[in-house]
Amino acid sequence: MQDYIEKIRSTRIYEVVRETPIDQMTLLSRRMGNNILLKREDAQTVFSFKLRGAYNKFCQLSESQRNIGVVAASAGNHAQGVAMAASRLNIEATIVMPETTPQIKLDAVRFWGVNIVLHGDTFDEAFSFAKKLEVEKGLIFVHPFDDVDVIVGQGTIGLEIIDQIGDPLDAIFVPVGGGGLLAGIATYVSHYWPETKIYGVEPEDAASLKLAFETGVPQKLDQVGLFVDGCAVSQVGSENFRLIRKVVDTVITVSTDEICAAIKDIFEDTRVIAEPAGALALAGLKKFTYQENLTSTNLLTILSGANTNFDRLRYISERTEIGERREAILSVSIPEERGSFLRFCTTLGKRNITEFNYRFNATRIARVFVGLSIDPQSDEIKGLIDRLESDGYEALDLTDNEMAKLHIRYMVGGQTNPTHLEERAYRVEFPERPGALLKFLKGLGNQWNISMFHYRNHGAAYGRILLGVHVFDNQKQQFEALLNEIGYPFSDETNNPAYNLYLGGDG
Repeated sequence: MQDYIEKIRSTRIYEVVRETPIDQMTLLSRRMGNNILLKREDAQTVFSFKLRGAYNKFCQLSESQRNIGVVAASAGNHAQGVAMAASRLNIEATIVMPETTPQIKLDAVRFWGVNIVLHGDTFDEAFSFAKKLEVEKGLIFVHPFDDVDVIVGQGTIGLEIIDQIGDPLDAIFVPVGGGGLLAGIATYVSHYWPETKIYGVEPEDAASLKLAFETGVPQKLDQVGLFVDGCAVSQVGSENFRLIRKVVDTVITVSTDEICAAIKDIFEDTRVIAEPAGALALAGLKKFTYQENLTSTNLLTILSGANTNFDRLRYISERTEIGERREAILSVSIPEERGSFLRFCTTLGKRNITEFNYRFNATRIARVFVGLSIDPQSDEIKGLIDRLESDGYEALDLTDNEMAKLHIRYMVGGQTNPTHLEERAYRVEFPERPGALLKFLKGLGNQWNISMFHYRNHGAAYGRILLGVHVFDNQKQQFEALLNEIGYPFSDETNNPAYNLYLGGDG
C-alpha cells in the first residue's frame, strides 16, 4: 500500500492531465440536507478520468517498449485516454473497439491519429482480439483497469481531493467498472483520512465487485447490462480487488432509473450532461443517504465522464422521474361501461397525471395504463392502490417493471385474439448496427408466425425487440434453440404480468 502512495505522489501525469475542480451541488445539497460535492472529471481534455491511468502507464514504458507500440481495447473513454497519451508521447497505438461503438466515440479517438480496429459486438470480444494482437505483433498491452500503473494514475484523484478540501469528508462515493478508479482513490484517501468512509457504486446489472465481495474472489458475471457502457465489465480486476477489499467499506448497486435521475441532478446543478457511468456514483450516494437518513454530512462523489451519445437523452429523460420516485406507473382494471372512466378519475382526485393510455376493449373489463406524480418521501403508491382496491378496482404497481416501461407503455391496446394458436412473448437484444435486425429475421426463417413486433432505437449500442410468436408448448424448446443459434441474448416474457394484461390473449 505504501508503494502505491509514493507512486501516486511522484507521478508525471500533470504534463497533460488537468487538476479538476470540486463543485458543490447547491440544489441537491439543499434538497437532501447534506453538503454534496462533485469532483469534475468531465473537465479533462478527453471528458473523463481515463487519461490519468493511460498517461501514467505510458510514462513507465522504456524507450524500447515505446518504439514497439501499444495495443488497447475499449468501448470509449479508455480508448480516448490511450489515444491522447500516445499522441503526446509519439507512441504508435492500435485500439480495438466493438463494432457497436457510437460514431461520436470513434470520431473522438480517431482525432488523435491512432489505428482503430473494429471487432466484435462487445467489450469482451474486442478485449480478446486486442490480446491476440499483443501476442501476434509483440505489442505492449495497456489494460483499462487491472494494472498497477493505471491504478496509480487514477489514484491521483484521491490526492487532489485531499489537497483541495483539506479536512476529512464523511464519505466518498466512486463508480465501479473494473475497479481501477476505486482502487486508486480508496488506497490513497484511506491512508490520510482513515475515518472517511469509501463506497463503490455499481449498476445492478453489472455488479462484478458485489459478486467478488460475496464469494471472496473476482468471478465473471454470466451477463452484463449495457446501459452504463462505461462500467459494463464482466469481472473486477484481480489487483483492484486485492486493494479494494482492504480499504472500501461496501459496494452499493443502483438501477437504471436511479442513474437517469442522477444525470438530471448533475445537469440541474452544473448544466453538464453526464454519461451514465459518470452519474453512477451520485446515484449510489443518493440511495445510501436516503436509506441511512443521513443529514448534515459532507459527501463527495466522482463525475467520472461526460461522453454520451446525444440520442440517448431521449431514453434518459423518460426514466428520470421514476428514478427519483416522483412518478408511479399503475395498471388499473375498470368496468367497460358508461361512467366508469369518470368514476376512476374521481378516485384519483387532483393528482398530476403524467401518462394515460387507454383503448376500447370489447370485453367487460378495460385496462388503463396510468402514470402519476408522487411524493418520493412518502408511501403514496401503497396508499393509492389500497384506495383503488377499496373502491372496487384491481390495481397493479408497474413502476419497477422493466418491460412495462420499455415497451408496454407504447403498445397499450394491442391484445391478440384468443385462438387455437399459442402466443409466446420474448425480449431480444441485438447490436445496433446495419444488418443486425435483418440477421435476426432471417435466422427465424419462415417456420414461425410472428404475431407481435416492437422495436425502438434509443441511441445506445444495443437495440431491443419485443417479439410475439405463435409457439405451442411442445415447440418451445425447439424455438429457443433457434434463438440460441442466432446468438442474440433473449428472455421469455410470456408470464410477465404487464404482457398478459395488455398484449396477451388472456387480457
